Amino acid sequence: MNARRDSTDGPENVDELFAEIVAGLERDGVGKDWLDLDDASPEGTEPGGAKARDDVADDIPPDVEEEPEPRDPADEDHYVPPEPPPFPVLRASTFAALGLFVLGILLLVAPGIFGLHSSVGTPLSLVALCAGVGWLILRMRNTPPPDSGWDDGAQV
Repeated sequence: MNARRDSTDGPENVDELFAEIVAGLERDGVGKDWLDLDDASPEGTEPGGAKARDDVADDIPPDVEEEPEPRDPADEDHYVPPEPPPFPVLRASTFAALGLFVLGILLLVAPGIFGLHSSVGTPLSLVALCAGVGWLILRMRNTPPPDSGWDDGAQV
């Protein structure tokens, strides 16, 4: 069951197909105004009587300046953001949760400070760390602050 491929579908026919497509586009007028790089002269003139780039600069009206005046950066108005609001005051329960977290780290790193062996200090440190992190998570607010007013912005 040898299937023979038609030789017209092979890669050798790609150039012919491309040439047909380009010829069809040229018949429709596509690319008519494009600059042909093969016909362009090194002096900057285009074939067909188009002006050189230097001649185009002479067509600028005299009231239009070629180079803008340098601007003083101090003259430009820049957006200056307002001062950020102060950090909220930490409550006593937040300090207690952070204290449990620090106690858990100390028990994990150096249980000898409290006169404990590492076999006792490690489980106690894990309990203290979990309690501190859990307390902080449970204290997180899911509602807007009470003084936010009726327009609390976008809520996702």
